[in-house]
Amino acid sequence: MRYPTIILTGFVVALLITACTAKKDKPRAKLPVPVKVALAQQKDVPVQVKAIGTIEAYTSVAIKSQVSGQIARIHFTEGSDVEKGALLVSIDPEPFQATVSQWEATLARDQAQARYARDQADRYAGLLKEGIVTRDQYDSLQSNAESLAATLAADRAAVKNARIQLGYCSIRSPISGRTGTVALQPGNLVKANDLAIVTVNQLSPIYVTFSLPEKRLAEIKRAMAAGQLKIEAVIPNEPGSSEAGTISFLDNAVNPATGTIKLKGVFANRSRKLWPGQYTDVLVTLASRQNAVVVPTQAIQTSQQGEFVYVVKQDNSVEMRPVTAAVATGAETVIEKGLAAGEAVVTDGQLRLTPGAVVESKEKQVLEQAGRGHEQDRK
Repeated sequence: MRYPTIILTGFVVALLITACTAKKDKPRAKLPVPVKVALAQQKDVPVQVKAIGTIEAYTSVAIKSQVSGQIARIHFTEGSDVEKGALLVSIDPEPFQATVSQWEATLARDQAQARYARDQADRYAGLLKEGIVTRDQYDSLQSNAESLAATLAADRAAVKNARIQLGYCSIRSPISGRTGTVALQPGNLVKANDLAIVTVNQLSPIYVTFSLPEKRLAEIKRAMAAGQLKIEAVIPNEPGSSEAGTISFLDNAVNPATGTIKLKGVFANRSRKLWPGQYTDVLVTLASRQNAVVVPTQAIQTSQQGEFVYVVKQDNSVEMRPVTAAVATGAETVIEKGLAAGEAVVTDGQLRLTPGAVVESKEKQVLEQAGRGHEQDRK
């Protein structure tokens, strides 16, 4: 009879233990989720378009010889800056000096013959009046004098051309700029208008060529008409550093293959940080959006229903708020719909959040400021 009693007693004890355990294991309250927050702000935001541009020399001149000959001397160092009119290359001038001397001698000979022919024709003119010589004799001498006069004109032209060819032996820079690699060294033979000896690029100012979608054409034209079109080129390999410039060229047609239109900006480039052949990011400021609501870009999340942000309410709980995001400007994004200035949004820690979750943040001043905004809205 003792065994049923023992069993019953054990069952009762087990129930009591279970009850006590249930009382001790009450569900714990969820701890606040640590997050970072920021206020949605209202300010004027520039409407910018970003593109990839190619840096090009403002002027590029391939220096070629205009005469055939032997290179006698190079007067510059590769990669050096030269001024307009500076002597770059000398071609051996001796053959051309000889040609000048030859034509000058021919001119002197023909001048002497022309003077004799003119004097003889003048004498025969007097004899013709006296009837001593015939008309045919006079006409022959007159024709010879006129022929030699024409020969003198041809000789003078030949002398001038020979001197021009001699001048081409001294090759000067047509622009101020920076020289590149020298393709031909002293001693090499060069043909007229053949290989480029060196290329000179003008670096200050400098061009940046880029393309924008054709849907932006109307905005571009309005901005250019108002004289407000600003452009910036980001210095390659120098984040945060940029060069300001202006639009100097808008193509006269849209490229039908790409649906883009070509533009060209000119930059002073006094620091020489923009270099021909490099790629650079170009920011074109088309207009300014007045009183726009902006939030840090990392506050915007994406779900199957679209973009949203977590808004921190006055009781430190969060609300999942759908928003319509517009353009991004740097680290901020413009919110067209769904958010008001002064509301606090979560910028870090969103992965641990669900609607209604309580949060805590070190940015307590931000939450206090947002709370004051809520109170003013209720009033």
